[in-house]
Amino acid sequence: MSVQDVQELYDAGVHFGYARARRHPSAAPFLFGTKDRTDIFNLEETKKRLDAASTFLSSVSGSGKAILFVGGKPEARALVESAAHQVAQPYVAGRWIGGTLTNFKNIRKRIERLLTLEKEREAGQLEKYTKRERLMIDREIEELRNRFGGLVSLTEMPGAMFVVDSRHEHTAVLEAKQLGIPVVALSSSDCDFSLSRFPIPGSDTSVRAIRYVIDRVIEAIQDGKKASTRASHAQK
Repeated sequence: MSVQDVQELYDAGVHFGYARARRHPSAAPFLFGTKDRTDIFNLEETKKRLDAASTFLSSVSGSGKAILFVGGKPEARALVESAAHQVAQPYVAGRWIGGTLTNFKNIRKRIERLLTLEKEREAGQLEKYTKRERLMIDREIEELRNRFGGLVSLTEMPGAMFVVDSRHEHTAVLEAKQLGIPVVALSSSDCDFSLSRFPIPGSDTSVRAIRYVIDRVIEAIQDGKKASTRASHAQK
């Protein structure tokens, strides 16, 4: 592990946790200490966990399975959506709808409804309705797009879930755990680390810290896709 790796984490502010009073017991092994009543993460441990998570995500990406990005808190929303688009992965960058995974069959029906309405609108097939009816349909499309737009490409269970703040996304993490979907989570000191297969201990409130971790996740997914493509070409 290079000094530069740890310095980059430090510069991004990944080491800052929450006040000691908010600490979840499972966070203790990942902490370096406490400064001014604020928990400070051990960045060597963070780097080790980030590397492990990256290796795992790269393998999932290389297998062709989807990685579901989840992050609805204000600090993470735009970063999560942007990253998911960059690597062509499904995402939830708003409120998690209960049953998104555990009741996926019905959620998928809502997504299909969205796609059908959008297709009909683009083809001009809604002209047969009255102006008021078209307005109601437009509102339905907007609502469905806001709720499920990021999940359009998800046609089956993802191979993994990447989460920013496993405490904030508790319901999503529990659904993934119930279905045996591995969770990679950037988690601060108030999170239950036992719920994630690959926890990444670090600040989940700093935009710079979140961006740093997400950039590593993007690199891992891209590396997995490239490795898969090279392997495919080598077999031909």
